[in-house]
Amino acid sequence: MAMANSSADVRPYAPPMAAPGYGKRSAPGQLPRKRGDFEHLPPREASVAAHIDRLPDGAAIDTKTLARELPAYGQQAVRSALNALSRAGHLRRVRETVGEGRTQWVYRTYFSRTARDDAWWGAFLREGVLPGEAPEPSNSPEPAPKPAPGPAQAPAPAPEAGDAGPVRPSRQAEAYEVLASLGQADPRMTLSAAECAALAGPAAVWLERGASRGQLVLALTSGLPEAVYCPGALARRRPADRLPPEAAAEAAAVPMPAPVPVSASVPAQGPAPRRVMECTGCGRPGRPEALPGGLCRDCRGLPEPAPAGPPAADVRARVERLRAGLRTPAARDREPVPVFG
Repeated sequence: MAMANSSADVRPYAPPMAAPGYGKRSAPGQLPRKRGDFEHLPPREASVAAHIDRLPDGAAIDTKTLARELPAYGQQAVRSALNALSRAGHLRRVRETVGEGRTQWVYRTYFSRTARDDAWWGAFLREGVLPGEAPEPSNSPEPAPKPAPGPAQAPAPAPEAGDAGPVRPSRQAEAYEVLASLGQADPRMTLSAAECAALAGPAAVWLERGASRGQLVLALTSGLPEAVYCPGALARRRPADRLPPEAAAEAAAVPMPAPVPVSASVPAQGPAPRRVMECTGCGRPGRPEALPGGLCRDCRGLPEPAPAGPPAADVRARVERLRAGLRTPAARDREPVPVFG
């Protein structure tokens, strides 16, 4: 019996997944994972944050599921830890539309191993794309495209850029920004800073031929397989496979709407998803300004604000004085006289 049991299948760990469209979503622009990412947090919060950070997008991270996955903590402890992570800037609960022209709303939790302040979360939830946001603050996007003649970045764009002529550095910088934002359009296509720098040249050829940023994002994110294990390889092949002809430059010169993040399931002409922040603790919806730290007033433990204006007794007394002053002598004469039988 012991021999039979020892040969049983050992399946790899598969985290519980939420319903399609729900669950965890990785926030854009995070720093690379490293040891000590959550050392600024208490042990319980650091343990819960490290577990969530390792989960893939779409994983279920509600209180009950996390309590089952982390047997050291019960539901109340997990709920308190999630509130603390929200205050520290690591996660926000969001309700948003699924796109595709539908009005269906889904509930998602955006998580960032890099702590963000309220202003960052507010801008992300309002705009979806943060202009000028680099994936890694230590690697600025501008210096990467500049050494075009150097051996590090020149070999990749050379084969595809041959028929389009030399690519302007400004186009390479713009292409770098588009590649860095792919993870916001579809988390499956999140690229590293090195991949963005190496692929900026081939992507810039699209912009040189008149394609818009939105068209480039759509070409790199549409029709993706269910699971993408090497987004860099896809991003390296697709610009060459789908490169528009030079004759398309005139057609692409027609004014187009401002680019918005396009997911794999949202058509290019579809509206950007609407997002509403919710309190991490109780799910009460509100504007980002009304939910500092991702928590409402009650979950932050603040007392109800005192009502503005004078006391109610003073208001009633003033109304009585106004009513008495409005009475005319004739009106007072017409008042009924009580009859006592």
